[in-house]
Amino acid sequence: MKKLMTLILAAGLFVAGTVPASAIEFKAQGEWLMGFGVGEGNLINQIRTANGKQKADNDDKFSAMQRVRLQLDAVASENLSGTVLFELLETTWGNAESGGALGADGQIVGVLNAYIDWAVPNTDLKVRMGLQPIEMPNVAGGSSILNTDALAAVTLNYQFNENVGATLMWGRPYNDNYTGDGIDNRKNNYLDNLDLIALSVPITFDGIEVTPWIMYGIIGQNVGRNNYDDAGNLTDEYPGPTDLFAFNGVAPADLTRRHANTSAFWAGLPFKLSFWDPLNIEVDLNYGYVESIGRYDLQNTYTGAWKRADSRREGWLAKALIEYKMDWGTPGIFGWYASGDDSNPKNGSERLPAIEAKGNFTSIMGDDNYGWASNGGFYDRTLNYAGTWGIGLQLKEMSFVEDLSHTFRVAYWGGTNSPEMAKYATDPMAWNAGYSDSATTDGLYLTRNDGLLEFNLINKYQMYENFEINLELGYMVNFFDDDTWKKAGGNMGSIYEKQDAWKAQLIFAYSF
Repeated sequence: MKKLMTLILAAGLFVAGTVPASAIEFKAQGEWLMGFGVGEGNLINQIRTANGKQKADNDDKFSAMQRVRLQLDAVASENLSGTVLFELLETTWGNAESGGALGADGQIVGVLNAYIDWAVPNTDLKVRMGLQPIEMPNVAGGSSILNTDALAAVTLNYQFNENVGATLMWGRPYNDNYTGDGIDNRKNNYLDNLDLIALSVPITFDGIEVTPWIMYGIIGQNVGRNNYDDAGNLTDEYPGPTDLFAFNGVAPADLTRRHANTSAFWAGLPFKLSFWDPLNIEVDLNYGYVESIGRYDLQNTYTGAWKRADSRREGWLAKALIEYKMDWGTPGIFGWYASGDDSNPKNGSERLPAIEAKGNFTSIMGDDNYGWASNGGFYDRTLNYAGTWGIGLQLKEMSFVEDLSHTFRVAYWGGTNSPEMAKYATDPMAWNAGYSDSATTDGLYLTRNDGLLEFNLINKYQMYENFEINLELGYMVNFFDDDTWKKAGGNMGSIYEKQDAWKAQLIFAYSF
């Protein structure tokens, strides 16, 4: 890592010294995060099976971590520039693999973004090409479809006038990850691409902002299929997002008969009303559909019976925020409702499919505030609201002392999935406690009998212009229904012992 950073700095100094200053202007920006966190993010404490009690997870409750991002922009003119964003990946203090052990010489430097921006001469058409952040238009709680720091894509942006524009995007999240079944190597990288084409039209007038958008996806038959070596041993699981498929990844990765290509479609209508300033109203409507990749057998683990199931997935989501800005802060109310699974796997899933979501209404279950890990309090869920509903109150950015602000939230989460679906969960951990910081993991599974009550308190102290101290406290009361989930995990009676979740994290953030 030290050698690579030295090489990067040397290259920058060489270029700056050899290229006329009037030709290329180099701009640097970055972010240093140093954090200390303690917490319990798992909603299950123990699993009780025929083999006895098993601890649900053994993650450390306390963790000290850091993350560094450095961005370099090479600007030739307002019509041409290039950007590269380096990231010193999440480093856990004391951990050798992440570069935090004694000596700190881990291979932890990665390239998060690398793209060029250019404009077509004599037009208002702007082009961005390369690894870039992509977020589908959204208001009120973040994107539940696609919000990623890095996607290989080409985006075209055109501004027709001061009120209407358009953005066209082609992206390729996955390709060339399938190494075959270990028997026929001719299948390597065959039909394992996922391509996305999206169009959004932002429209802005006084007091109203609306951005209708659509996205079409082409999913190759080997996206999400397991990899095996020549001996037939499993080497990698799910090289693709499982929340495209039916039931929390239950649609098997090795489904034998698949269509060559599967179509997917999403649409959204986010709009924001600010006619009556300081009153702000935000509403976001989403729909998603993924065609069936095939049918398969799914076992009811409670009765032992098998049922024919479909991997089709289709669902919708509506979310809203109403807030009123005052001198001391901004009180508000927010809520959402998403479609959930019915009791019949034969017709597929009724939950909203997603690529990589980031829901930010809350900050222990949701993705608001700082978070970049799966333990030690730094939870980042890549949350999609599929199969849930909720309502919450917030007091945002309250400030009674200069440079010190507070945000308090309380939210109730409920489920919209049929309780009957719990009987198809071979492992309760994978369904109602298996939410994580991985973009390839489907979200929390709540039935209509389940609930959560979440509390957040975020405190921000702006010590200097570029330096913030951030203290976050959170608690989540667990109302999972024992009678529903004791039927999960097989007719041997795999029963879990639930627990509340909580966190406390202290972040020191320097940005420039």
